[in-house]
Amino acid sequence: FGLMLHQVPTDGPFTKLDESAAQRLHARLVDNDLAGALLRGVSFTGKPIFLTLVVGAPVLWLWRNGARKLVAFLLVVSLGGGVVDTVIKVAVGRPRPAFDEPIATAFGNSFPSGHSMSSLICYGAVLLVFLPLIPNPWRRVALAVTSVWVLLIGFSRLALGVHFISDVLGGYVLGAAWLIGSVAAFEVWREERGRRPTHPLTEGVEPEEAKAAAS
Repeated sequence: FGLMLHQVPTDGPFTKLDESAAQRLHARLVDNDLAGALLRGVSFTGKPIFLTLVVGAPVLWLWRNGARKLVAFLLVVSLGGGVVDTVIKVAVGRPRPAFDEPIATAFGNSFPSGHSMSSLICYGAVLLVFLPLIPNPWRRVALAVTSVWVLLIGFSRLALGVHFISDVLGGYVLGAAWLIGSVAAFEVWREERGRRPTHPLTEGVEPEEAKAAAS
């Protein structure tokens, strides 16, 4: 992330790839109405209003079932990630790609991609919360499907011409760092409470509380 962050304000070599790739992708898709509609649909699932539902519905369910620690995990991870993204966008101030015939428009600055970062954080956090409730044979499938969908959201932002490659990659890297750091902090807190260490990618975070909420 630091490498990409350095490239953007200094117009490093990677930014030239950004521009050429954006122009080529735009030229391929600007007249394809069906592709544009599909991409807007995928992109919508990474918008803040949709991610509020993705996180908010589980938060309400977990709260009603007494899973307070998992509620705290989801809220801190998702809201904290949004704050980090906003601060960096303002600090960097990178303009979005510009085209004579834009496929879509977006407000705010370009680096990093908020859709990419927030979708990785929110979908990833929700998956880690509910992973203990998914039968073992299907957990890898759930991880794969979630990963593919998050990648599609990032691609939709590129294809719609509202972000550069480095924006999307920067969003993914920063989002992954925030999610991993949050899980690590939650694990430390868990062990301080006398709980055994977990393997989040195979059994989720706080599996006992998730199972108790579902029972």
